[in-house]
Amino acid sequence: MTTEDGKRNGRKPARRSLVEAHEAAMRHGRGDLPQAERAVLVAVEFTGERRKLTAAARLAKTAAAVSAGTALDGLDLSVAPKAVADLDFDASLAEFEELARSAGAEVAATLIQRRPRPDPATLVGQGKLEEIEGVIASTGADLVLFDHDLSPSQLRNLEAKLPCRVIDRTQLILDIFARHARTREGQLQVELAQLEYQLPRLAGRGKSMSQLGGGIGTRGPGETQLETDRRKINLRIDHVKEQLESVRRIRRQQRQRREAVPVPVVALVGYTNAGKSTLFNALTEAGVLESARMFATLDPKLRQLTLPSRRKILLSDTVGFIRNLPHTLVTSFRATLEEVERAELLLHIRDASSPMVDEQKTQVEKVLAELDVSKKPVIEVLNKIDLVGNDEGMPMGAPGSIAVSGLKKLGLDHLLAAIDAALVVDPLIEMQFRLPQSEGAVLAALEAGAVVEGKRFEGNLAYVTARGPASLLNRFRRFRERAIE
Repeated sequence: MTTEDGKRNGRKPARRSLVEAHEAAMRHGRGDLPQAERAVLVAVEFTGERRKLTAAARLAKTAAAVSAGTALDGLDLSVAPKAVADLDFDASLAEFEELARSAGAEVAATLIQRRPRPDPATLVGQGKLEEIEGVIASTGADLVLFDHDLSPSQLRNLEAKLPCRVIDRTQLILDIFARHARTREGQLQVELAQLEYQLPRLAGRGKSMSQLGGGIGTRGPGETQLETDRRKINLRIDHVKEQLESVRRIRRQQRQRREAVPVPVVALVGYTNAGKSTLFNALTEAGVLESARMFATLDPKLRQLTLPSRRKILLSDTVGFIRNLPHTLVTSFRATLEEVERAELLLHIRDASSPMVDEQKTQVEKVLAELDVSKKPVIEVLNKIDLVGNDEGMPMGAPGSIAVSGLKKLGLDHLLAAIDAALVVDPLIEMQFRLPQSEGAVLAALEAGAVVEGKRFEGNLAYVTARGPASLLNRFRRFRERAIE
């Protein structure tokens, strides 16, 4: 019986092993979504959780609603928050549709439900489930995408009730990451995140398989698909972690060699599709992939750039952020964002043409706080000014923000001058270090970039007094014994 026969008879096609499906997906670099699959999108707004807007935010977002064409005639500010919340939800929905397309899905239909709180069993209510099933039948959809994270039990219940696959927001984002990861480390990070996502969702799957000759918990022939997958996934997770550590060890060695010559790192951060890669290319002529697709840049890019003062910096392009970015993804891809953590200066790239530019700024700042880098110096860069009409006006930026167009190469001289001014010239400082003898690379970096005025060894420790640029010495402040005034 073919897959199509199975659908016509109301039965789901036989599932492949989750590991087989995962490995096939990783080989093709596109996660669980083959190209041109038809998808039904489901978005739920929980009205009991609508954000409370401050008076200032209410005014700003009401103005954005007006410019976006939302009808507010006759509404006073006590009513306007509903229009603002509607604008937020509409923007979120449009973003979700773009996520689906970025994953290679064709949007067959979009369904919306507003309810006070989520259904603990299926997220949506029974009536909406029946509507989803009807839309699947009428459109021939291959899968249902939920703009929410589903608990393992919700996912199982939905898959039991619906005649096609169900994918939640985290799995969709991971799928896009899988499509765009190019470096070995990026691919391993994606695979690890996917496997760790799958593991708690195995319960309840594969039980319809024959258990002749074995049963749950056995390791012999005939064991259920659940047990096979669980063991294989755990083994694969261990293997991927070992490979990741090997790759990261090499990267740490490369960074230590690079840090022997103190060059400041300036990192581009911002919302996905804010034009970071376009601006990165305009500044460095690096030829990094530019795309309107979300998360087109996953692997960090690092290029040297000369400032007007003739100082050299390293400019880093990083993965874009997005609203409701799952905490697990921030954790999984923390290594990818290491350049942000090590940067002396952040350039927060904002899409000046987006009606949700202020909301996007808030989301980026949340992730930066999660990375514990929110106190780093930041220059706000309002990008895409070529798309802002004269009658629309520029969004309000922080004091000192710079307006540019990476595409048209407008305002770049002002941006470079601002970077130059924000990076103070390295003062010479003197510092004492206590280094384990295993940290020979740190000692080599100090000897290459600073004057080592004293060095002695006691047991397994080396005590070093060095005088040099603050940017160099501060890179190794975790080994600092004390600073000398």
